[in-house]
Amino acid sequence: MSIKPKYAYKILAGEKKYELRRVVRSRIIEGSIVVLYASGRVKAIVGEFTAGKVFCGSPKYVWSIAYREGSGVNREDWSYIAGSREAMAIEVVNPRMYKHSVKLEDLRIIMPWFNPPLSYRRLSTIEPLYKLIIGLLRNP
Repeated sequence: MSIKPKYAYKILAGEKKYELRRVVRSRIIEGSIVVLYASGRVKAIVGEFTAGKVFCGSPKYVWSIAYREGSGVNREDWSYIAGSREAMAIEVVNPRMYKHSVKLEDLRIIMPWFNPPLSYRRLSTIEPLYKLIIGLLRNP
């Protein structure tokens, strides 16, 4: 999942309890491992979290679930989902920052074809990227 660095680090620090997404292409399933690619100046895979409850629907519905005191969701998040047809709130469970991040330039040495997703994409267990994440980043 591509995410702005400030939100990625808030998730990994346990400060943000929900990640909001607009335009739901394929729903993220509860229990899925969500790998965080910090975009912007960082351009690196930095950590992961387990998806807890997942809520999809109108932006107002999703906002009513995610915007609670202490959830780490703020007005800036509302402006992100407000104009969309459908939105998704993913509960953040067990955030984990990797000891070592993997920069985009290093990913492209291993996998020259790699491009970070615009929003998110599923990984297959046979993909080199999956093996890199599980093998090297989780168990350095």
